[in-house]
Amino acid sequence: MKEIELKLQGKIKRLTNKTFKFDERVREGWFSAVYFLKTREIVQKHKPNNIVTMQFFQKTNAVLCGTDEVIALIKTFAKDPDSLEIYSLKDGDKIKPFETVLTIKGPYQYFGYLEGIIDGIFARRTSVATNVYNVVKSARKSGRQKPVIFMGDRDDHFTQQSGDGYAAYIGGSKAQATHAMHEWWGKKGMGTMPHALIQLFEGDVVAATHAYKDTFPEDDLMALVDYNNDVITDALRVAREFGEELKGVRVDTSRTMVDQYFCRNPKVMGSFDPRGANPELIFALRQALDEEGFNHVNIIATGGFTAQRIAEYEDLNVPVDIYGVGSSLLKINIGFTGDNVILNGKDEAKAGRRYRENPNLELVE
Repeated sequence: MKEIELKLQGKIKRLTNKTFKFDERVREGWFSAVYFLKTREIVQKHKPNNIVTMQFFQKTNAVLCGTDEVIALIKTFAKDPDSLEIYSLKDGDKIKPFETVLTIKGPYQYFGYLEGIIDGIFARRTSVATNVYNVVKSARKSGRQKPVIFMGDRDDHFTQQSGDGYAAYIGGSKAQATHAMHEWWGKKGMGTMPHALIQLFEGDVVAATHAYKDTFPEDDLMALVDYNNDVITDALRVAREFGEELKGVRVDTSRTMVDQYFCRNPKVMGSFDPRGANPELIFALRQALDEEGFNHVNIIATGGFTAQRIAEYEDLNVPVDIYGVGSSLLKINIGFTGDNVILNGKDEAKAGRRYRENPNLELVE
């Protein structure tokens, strides 16, 4: 049983290194800035009995993620970790600028070299969770929560997928593109067909969809319909062929392309940007499907979507049923800082920094 299931059942409070599987070279300082390693040696030689409190914060409104991972890191690699006093918020907590999210109290040389790694974990996980949260929030502006598929597999190094998938889960995305993205929180990746499948059938969307249905009959049937840059024509082809079996069509028109629909209907042009999966194309697609009785077919829109763009579509009541979002969710825009703020029970910190008490912090057992 995955640890996330035990956590959801209340049998454990935090995920551990059984989930995170840290690189053992962390213990050697391989991933720590060298000045932290040098400081550890100096402190061990000259100030071994000092007790410090280190606190971590960031500077925006965000959805916190990475607390379990950070605590597991400390428990795995700090010296005598059970002697350390750790207080923390939880993954998924909403946080404000300068709010303390974690404190560690103990001899500096026991844990100080992990400071930069902790900052980095918090920065990436919280950035992704917050980006996803904002996209999911935009996708419910209509009053109905529309699913958001996390499609970040091609936008960063593959080794980041497990952590990014967990952060996306914390942010509110329960549908993700790869199995690795689900590793920390369960389930399997989901997806339908790429353009490569249609290319292998020489652009014949119906033939490609038949092959998909034959190979994966248990899946909801979703057809990709922008390969020939004629979304409405190809969507109607697959809808007429598969009828009630067709659950959805995906539009992934490039932002540099103008669909053939507008070339056939130039009279509608002139008042909007006709490139990509624009609102007017989606409205026309929905109307064409409905006019032939295919009201049950969902429309999935992908390609260049951000929280702002989704919000604009929702304000216009664009009939998108599911959004697929990738690169915008992986922008790392939230940085964390760790500061030593208390020394031997007394306030002691760099100018401009001070201990910021947070009653929401919980003692880590």
